[in-house]
Amino acid sequence: MLPYPDIDPAIFTIGWFQLRWYSLMYIIGLVASFLFLRRAARNGRLQMTDEQIETSLVYALIGMILGARIAYVFIYNFDYYRNHLSEMLMIWQGGLSFHGGFVGLITGLFIFCRLNKIEYLNVTDNVAAIIPVGLGFGRLGNFINGELWGRVTDVPWAMVFPTGGPLARHPSQIYESFLEGWFLLALTLFVYSRKPKTGVVSATFILGYASFRFIGEFFREPDAQLGTVLGPFSMGQVLCAVMWLFGAFIFMLSQSKTRRA
Repeated sequence: MLPYPDIDPAIFTIGWFQLRWYSLMYIIGLVASFLFLRRAARNGRLQMTDEQIETSLVYALIGMILGARIAYVFIYNFDYYRNHLSEMLMIWQGGLSFHGGFVGLITGLFIFCRLNKIEYLNVTDNVAAIIPVGLGFGRLGNFINGELWGRVTDVPWAMVFPTGGPLARHPSQIYESFLEGWFLLALTLFVYSRKPKTGVVSATFILGYASFRFIGEFFREPDAQLGTVLGPFSMGQVLCAVMWLFGAFIFMLSQSKTRRA
């Protein structure tokens, strides 16, 4: 068993302001996305100005936060929140769903593209190529926070998490960081570099994330209030199955495209 590195979730605190590792991880992902999209625009892969890129990221971020919270409240913990309506907006207390955030993100980008008459799948292809950076760092943030830990195990690298009880568990956040972050990043960037038809990179991200997250869920402790919801499968795995079908649809749609991303 390995000792859990008890890292202070807060990097520093100045008065009322506190910078946490978890927040920093997503800031890194946001900056990486902006730099990648700006480079794509310079190279002619993305038909947007720097100002439009900044605005699109605002739409994506707002949509992602709203979608992540709404999905968590109504899919993961509605029995609690229907009796605590005032806490639904208290995002700082925790409780976000990736799948809801994904729906919110693509909805925000869709609204932006419609308002600015920009090709939607071209934008999502470029976003999909780099977004695993944020996911990879985000899972490291989960690890530092000591949250979303894995199932009980006796593997040599198991850890006892401060909020996970006395039993050793899989450091599933690290598994997910590699699978949903760095492995998926390598995959999306490889496909992106091949300049495939418009929509293929988006489909690659969706199918890749759904597959890797589905695998990772076997090592992650299911949400206490839900447990497994369909036989041995968690809610995350059920949502990944739906996501996989959506990714397959986008891939089939991309095959009717003649333009390349």
